[in-house]
This record gives sequence, structure tokens and C-alpha cells, in this order.
Amino acid sequence: MTTEHRLENIVSRLRDSKAFASVEIDGTSIRCRARDVESDAYYVLAPTGDGHVVRFETPDRWLSESVEADLYHSSDSLEELLEESLDELEWPIDRVPVTPFRHFRSDDFLYTFENDIPAGEGDPESTAGTWMLAYEATFRELGDVAGETEDA
Repeated sequence: MTTEHRLENIVSRLRDSKAFASVEIDGTSIRCRARDVESDAYYVLAPTGDGHVVRFETPDRWLSESVEADLYHSSDSLEELLEESLDELEWPIDRVPVTPFRHFRSDDFLYTFENDIPAGEGDPESTAGTWMLAYEATFRELGDVAGETEDA
């Protein structure tokens, strides 16, 4: 199966989930626009030398800081929150643990949260799709990615 066909299979699953505002192939990566976020914010699946990474990235410093603030004030780490999201998607967390996250400003001036995707027990397409959906579920609950809340 070609890389392009694998990416199309992942894109199809992500579009079917309705979790993203848009899902596009960008060369060898998949870019999914965050739903219900006013700023530019994307979930990205990108190849690395020996696997893939999943990212949440935005050029909006304030959006990134709102996520950081929620993580700082939370009793859970990003790894723990991601683990919960993966567990809900039936990822074998007991056999394939969550990798440590990295947070940085990229060379493209994007505020980036990133995890390596470990090799799963199933096919790579399923693993990549699961991690993208788990990343979306995790960040959807953090900072301004969660959207505005109205006072009652």
C-alpha cells in the first residue's frame, strides 16, 4: 500500500469523526483545523525519521498560553490527560505507554505541543488516527481551545 493511500485512509477516518473543522493532506503530513477555535489552530500528523509525531500548533501566543495556564493549574499533566483520551479510544495504554510531550516555538513561529507516536499493536493507520483523535479530545478541554463559556 502506498504512503498516499495510507494517508487517504487516515484522512477518511478523521473526516468521518467530525472532530475537526477541516482535514487535509499537506505533502506527507495531515493537517486538521481545530473546530470552534477563533485562532488558527491545527492538529498535525507528520512523519519523522523513524515514525510519526502528532502536534497541536498555533501562531497565536495567547491561545498557547491559555493551554499552558490550564495545564499549570491542573492536577494532571498533559501526558495523563492524553492517556485518558487514548484509553477512551481503547488504546492499549498498559502495553504501549504515552510518550513524553514537547512544548516549543517552531522555526515557523508556531507554538507547538508534540508527542512521538509509539508503534502500536495494530496497523499504523489505525494508530495514527487514534492518536490524532486523542490529541483533539485532550486539547479540546484546555484553555481557549475549549471555546468561550457564557456566564449563567
